[in-house]
Amino acid sequence: MSSLDQRMQLKTSPHPRSRKRPARVRPKRRSRLALILPLLCLSLWVGYRKTQALLLRPDAMLVLGGSPDREVFAAEFARQHPHLDIWVSSGSNPEYAEWVFDQAGISPERIHLDYQAVDTVSNFTTLVDELQARKIDSVYLITSEDHMRRAQVIGEIILGSRNISFKPIAVPSTREPEPIEKAVRDGARAVLWLATGRTGTTLSRWLPPKTQLPPDS
Repeated sequence: MSSLDQRMQLKTSPHPRSRKRPARVRPKRRSRLALILPLLCLSLWVGYRKTQALLLRPDAMLVLGGSPDREVFAAEFARQHPHLDIWVSSGSNPEYAEWVFDQAGISPERIHLDYQAVDTVSNFTTLVDELQARKIDSVYLITSEDHMRRAQVIGEIILGSRNISFKPIAVPSTREPEPIEKAVRDGARAVLWLATGRTGTTLSRWLPPKTQLPPDS
């Protein structure tokens, strides 16, 4: 090989240092993956729970107090499900509640009026152990449409802690949906109850003034 050919070969041959190295995953890409994976898992879980709720055949009805419309709706719903008992947590006064169910032809033996709860979190904490003791492992959860998101968050935590599933049944409402901050706050209170047995009724008082939430219902 001539010296000219050798020089040409050296020019066209890739230099060892010029070889491409495997591409590294950039920190930004890693951070995106760290966000996407939990969101994907959450989406799959929510989808699973929705599918499970569709197939669920509850053993009882749990009506959250806060509006007389919920009891009126529950009475009509109970007529369509004559084999279910009804638990009403801190709803209307006993005289009115009993009258509503009586007008719908619901036997008093099916009705359980409970007035221990003072807010949405305690709607669940005051009854969950009784439901479990009666071997009820699934309920229709009845509350107003604007209140349902918060009720579902709390129900997933408190009812779920006793392996009680629920199927949400929303009572039509003209009110605006509640702010998501209330669902987050009460979700934290539900976790607090699991850990300490306390519902943290005054949790909203711990928030800075700018983040104070409207009174609970």
